[in-house]
Amino acid sequence: MSPVSSLPTTMRHVDLPSFGAPDVMSFTTGPVPQPGRGEVLVKVQATGINRPDVAQRQGHYPPPKDASPILGLEVAGTVAAVGAGVTDFAVGDQVCGLANGGGYAEYCILPVGQALPFPKGYDAVKAAAVPETFFTVWANLFQMAGLTEGESVLIHGGTSGIGTTAIQLAKAFGATVYTTAGSVEKCEACEKLGATRSINYKSEDFAAVIKEVTGGKGVDVVLDMIGAAYFEKNLNVLAKDGCLSIIAFLGGNLAEKVDLRPIMVKRLTVTGSTMRPRTAEEKRAIRDELVSQVWPLLEAGSVSPVIHSVLPFDQVVEAHRLMESSSHIGKIVLTLE
Repeated sequence: MSPVSSLPTTMRHVDLPSFGAPDVMSFTTGPVPQPGRGEVLVKVQATGINRPDVAQRQGHYPPPKDASPILGLEVAGTVAAVGAGVTDFAVGDQVCGLANGGGYAEYCILPVGQALPFPKGYDAVKAAAVPETFFTVWANLFQMAGLTEGESVLIHGGTSGIGTTAIQLAKAFGATVYTTAGSVEKCEACEKLGATRSINYKSEDFAAVIKEVTGGKGVDVVLDMIGAAYFEKNLNVLAKDGCLSIIAFLGGNLAEKVDLRPIMVKRLTVTGSTMRPRTAEEKRAIRDELVSQVWPLLEAGSVSPVIHSVLPFDQVVEAHRLMESSSHIGKIVLTLE
């Protein structure tokens, strides 16, 4: 390990003594983790808030056995130390990345295959708003669902961190984008980001609208974070040979009395994934494609993370409350400096 001379032995981090509402979180002091082979230690300047953090806090998304139990899946900051075998980064480099846990802390371990340089022109806040959503969208929308130029996609939850990322990337790679959102303001935000039509699910039937705007054909891909509540409608809005990609279950995970015939008649594919259980090799492959395919778009400004709120680290409880309110448009980021 190659540390900086001023590396402390203890750090401040968010503690989760029990599962429950946002106010179960508190602050405590613990040891600074030490990077192992193939890892870097990051002095965290900013960390993103994500739905999986909320699920972990509630007791629904346990970390892997070898991961930090501290909340937080994405960070940006400065490399403070490197483990054995690391040649991609050096002490002092600015990096952001997808952590396996431990992001709500002053120092966090990043596997080198999940670490990326700041996009040129980015500060820590902007860089911290990238990893989790961009890893997730790239893996599910492009690698697994195979969205390509000329196809169409329906993105549910269009103003979430995932949604705002997916809209921009799908548009940048030549797809026609439709979204759902829960207010006129949110629908307008989706269309400003590149959606051809955003559907207010509170006042419109998204299945009927998609049928109308596509001339009855349907869309090639649906990116869904609702789950059971939308499952049958999602199957119905897909075109022949379409793909439903499920990434969360905000509307439940048990779909009962669903007509599955569209899967056979239209030759549909239903897929889904979570990021955390993926292997280090799988995450590295996603990272490498992001660097080659997406980083140029970020650096050119044609794609950019949408940031709703930037809060100080001490307001982590308020940040989780904001996430649970679903009133935000884009990402919520905490700053540690």
